[in-house]
Amino acid sequence: MTTDLYCVMGHPVAHSQSPWIHSRFAELTGQDIRYTKRHIPLDHFDNSVRAFIEEGGHGCNITVPFKFEAATLATHTSERGLLAQACNILTFDNGRIEADNTDGLGLVDDIEQNAGLPLHGKRVLLMGAGGAAAGVLGPLIHAHPAHISVANRTLHKAAALVARHLALAALQNVELEAHDLKGLEGQFDIVINGTASSLGGHGVPVDARVMKPGALAYDMMYGAGAKPFMDWARAHGAVPRDGLGMLVSQAAEAFNIWRGVMPPAGQVLAELRCHLSLA
Repeated sequence: MTTDLYCVMGHPVAHSQSPWIHSRFAELTGQDIRYTKRHIPLDHFDNSVRAFIEEGGHGCNITVPFKFEAATLATHTSERGLLAQACNILTFDNGRIEADNTDGLGLVDDIEQNAGLPLHGKRVLLMGAGGAAAGVLGPLIHAHPAHISVANRTLHKAAALVARHLALAALQNVELEAHDLKGLEGQFDIVINGTASSLGGHGVPVDARVMKPGALAYDMMYGAGAKPFMDWARAHGAVPRDGLGMLVSQAAEAFNIWRGVMPPAGQVLAELRCHLSLA
């Protein structure tokens, strides 16, 4: 029996917890895999994927900044991936490169199952319109909140992302709007940071009054990158949450696509938080 090869590709990728997560999934489900991380030069994504396929790779996770390129490279793309136009998982099967996006599934699972907050009927603010936001908007709509505002520094990017999802939103009876970050009105039950503002050390780009008292303030990042947003949210009376649970839950969805078995994401999340606190 051969060990199946998987990896995560990104730039940077040294910080990635994906190898630890997938190795633990494999231990708990009896799967024989080897999962590594690969730092990919910015202009070598296509060649790096094809080289990994030649090595016998079965699939890879894709992180920043290659999610848009992954969607373009694929020969077959899921409905989620087509809507997002960004993909975080590639599967290699008999010459096919199959792309999907499990980020939004992971986000919804973490909010509803781990944080215990149903999205149904809520008012949601999604900040950002890049690959991170694009990957989660569809699954957020499927969770049936009453309203979603997508807000971005450049309004046209938010408007383009919203336009792709209007038909789905209408089908699910979800009010969906695009705004710039300075033009927000009303208050929200859930505020999701899908911008790179924390990465760049900038301040949080919205007024704290957009959050209802006790709102969930969710940063899709984790670790040091999530701290500025979470500190800001806590100081203004919101409940902060980082994206570590989203990372584990999206990885569980990817593992299920590859291996046909759903690993225990909740258990692995608890173990990972302990692992990181001791690191």
